[in-house]
Amino acid sequence: MQIIFEYHDVDTSNALEAFAKEKLEKLGEKYDMIIRADVFIKTENTTSDEIGKICNIRLSLPGPRLFAEASHDDFRNAVSESINELERQLRKRKEKMKTY
Repeated sequence: MQIIFEYHDVDTSNALEAFAKEKLEKLGEKYDMIIRADVFIKTENTTSDEIGKICNIRLSLPGPRLFAEASHDDFRNAVSESINELERQLRKRKEKMKTY
């Protein structure tokens, strides 16, 4: 699986990339149909301290692409929540594939 990182108004972070890559590779081992993951890291001006650090992840695989977005107070939590949401979507997709 190919993993591409894009940063918008945020400095690049090797530690964050390693964290996201590790989680995505585990997901790729479980669901071998994933071809590519695009990870978008950005910040948003907000009045709340609990949100504002955003992680969007788009997965390319056979059929429609999967997408998840999360906003938290730090990027690690946003990445984790996005990946958890994608795992739920992948589980549903796999169940649909089994019925046919």
